[in-house]
Amino acid sequence: MSSSARSEIVACHLGRVPYERAWALQERIQERLIAAKRAEPPEPEPHVLLLLEHPPVYTLGKSGDAGNLLVSEKRLEEIGAAFHRIGRGGDVTFHGPGQLVGYPLFDLDRFFTDLGRYLRTLEEIIIRTCADYGVTGTRVDGRTGVWVGPDEQGPERKICAMGVRCSRWVTMHGFALNVTTDLDYFDHIVPCGIDDRGVTSLAEETDASVTVDDVRGPVADHVSDLFDAEVMTCHGADARSFLGELMGERVEALGR
Repeated sequence: MSSSARSEIVACHLGRVPYERAWALQERIQERLIAAKRAEPPEPEPHVLLLLEHPPVYTLGKSGDAGNLLVSEKRLEEIGAAFHRIGRGGDVTFHGPGQLVGYPLFDLDRFFTDLGRYLRTLEEIIIRTCADYGVTGTRVDGRTGVWVGPDEQGPERKICAMGVRCSRWVTMHGFALNVTTDLDYFDHIVPCGIDDRGVTSLAEETDASVTVDDVRGPVADHVSDLFDAEVMTCHGADARSFLGELMGERVEALGR
């Protein structure tokens, strides 16, 4: 930990990572953070923010309806997409290239122990990031995530899905912001179980050229502001080295 009074978050930029590998990595980091806080005396570790993309994959939350995945396993193979049932909240969603996925592994005991506030803070991070590109993100009562509209282009449409899991106040899973995502993939699901609204992306909503690489920086900046934390960033081999030291084991190559 830094000697500063502010918490330290290490943002690891990992490129494109298969979903199952990122899931296992999250679980290991969460276990490590829980073990560190339960040690006598406690040995607080830095919070971790994984920023990455996934190859095409559909995931279904523990309370989700499998009927909201509208295609067969054979069709999934044809479109080159995987499918996983996972332990986060929420229903079915899609992850794929052109989407910035953020997995905060944060010990909320060192911020605030309020999951509702935590979700609203994640939403605010994305709302501010959208604003950086001239896009007005909004909240919809009863529907976690960030939306655009209604406006002259149509009714509310989701730009960022969210689903989290928390154990002993240490979080995992997180948000998925559509940047240049191929939105046709969403035709194969009822996104987040909501059948009366569409999906969108930053590329759809702005005339500016924007990439996932562009968006990572603003997201990290807003995380720093809203959690009042020092955010340190690392990439590639440096990220793997940090994660290996954190977990006390070698982390194999991640990303493209």
